[in-house]
Amino acid sequence: MTTSTTARSTGGAGGTRGGRAARGARPDFACSECGWTTSKWVGRCGECQAWGTVAEEGPAPSGPRTAATPPRGAARPIAEIDVEAARARATGVGELDRVLGGGLVPGAVVLMAGEPGVGKSTLLLDVAGRVARDGGTVLYVTGEESAGQVRLRADRIGALAPRLLLAAETDLGAVLGHIEQTDPALLVVDSVQTVASTAVDGVPGGVSQVREVAAALIAAAKERDLPTLLVGHVTKDGTVAGPRTLEHLVDVVCQFEGDRHSRLRFVRATKNRYGPTDEVGCFDLTEQGIVELPDPSGLFLSHAVQHVPGTCVTVTLDGRRPLATEVQALVVPTLLSNPRRTTSGVDSSRLAMILAVLQRRAAVPLADKDVYVSSVGGARVTEPGADLAVALATASGGENVPLADHLVAIGEVGLAGEIRPVVGLDRRLAEARRLGFTRAVVPTGAVDAATVPGLTLLEAAHVAQAVELARGARLRTV
Repeated sequence: MTTSTTARSTGGAGGTRGGRAARGARPDFACSECGWTTSKWVGRCGECQAWGTVAEEGPAPSGPRTAATPPRGAARPIAEIDVEAARARATGVGELDRVLGGGLVPGAVVLMAGEPGVGKSTLLLDVAGRVARDGGTVLYVTGEESAGQVRLRADRIGALAPRLLLAAETDLGAVLGHIEQTDPALLVVDSVQTVASTAVDGVPGGVSQVREVAAALIAAAKERDLPTLLVGHVTKDGTVAGPRTLEHLVDVVCQFEGDRHSRLRFVRATKNRYGPTDEVGCFDLTEQGIVELPDPSGLFLSHAVQHVPGTCVTVTLDGRRPLATEVQALVVPTLLSNPRRTTSGVDSSRLAMILAVLQRRAAVPLADKDVYVSSVGGARVTEPGADLAVALATASGGENVPLADHLVAIGEVGLAGEIRPVVGLDRRLAEARRLGFTRAVVPTGAVDAATVPGLTLLEAAHVAQAVELARGARLRTV
């Protein structure tokens, strides 16, 4: 009995080991959206919860471990490494250089992701034209459009240059051959999901193909100190398409954002090995292409001749960049039992909280009124620092009396009605003063008045006090 039990235990253990070995030889299944892998097919990805994206990837290669090879050069003390070769070089587009941390570093691989039609190809073609006009050879590889289409866009945005070379290729081997032949100073691939390798199974854009193509391009970039710009697709929820390892392999990941109904475009770095990730670049999408906006605050301010009720200006902080934004509120009586609360560019849940605080803590009657709140110029007002501006604009709209001219409001509103300080208040006030504002409603004790000369600070500890100060400033102005 003991012997039989032992044999069964041994056989079971051997079966487990054999099963594990067999499972190791089976092909893996991977999600084409996020790269999640599993040993058997499922209809829904266990990571991103997408349906119909899990497909067979092929068995993992088996073989001996890689043997040691002679190094290309001897290891040197870190103090003897030449840093001049690793300095960032400007692209000629100041807003993009701001996001990248000064420009493109030799050998850096930058992934530019964004929704279709947002302007990724136009921006990178503009960068390629500028570098080519400065004397560097640029290789632009297009896999989505024909060479004639890219030529027409380059003519429209003024990116034609003799040293800008164009290749319409979708084969990885051909792309690497072009790199060997032209020896460019900058490589642009539009897009990485359209290039495929014949050495790997799978359709272009699949997990295995994207991983192989990205690895080959990155290896070529590092070997030649070749700065490389890759255009990447995004999924329906806005994340970079392909395996997550793609974002880990590249050096910089930039998100190109913008509303299709607005000309304003933003570029943000979600990953940057050579610079900060809290910078934002602003661009204007025009008929002549992408135009950088070093001073975009004017887009978010109305230019009405007469100051109207229900408007208040605040200064938001997008990364480290202050942006002046105007908030507009329309308050009208209603006969409905449930008044409407409609927002555009403002967080609806945040507005509901501010309206409740105004009615409870500042005695502003809003229970029988519809409230419509919007931001100017398509700006997204989501941070708490804009709470006070929303509150003052709503109070002004409810009274139908305009606030004082040249007034900004910065501060977070709490449920008890208190006004809390926000980060970067000095930079916000300096931006307001630069734009010509003379008064600022701020939290009590949050900043020293001497740090912002020429700007009168109206300090308020409570939202009701802020409403009274704004009224008083208006009366003094009149």
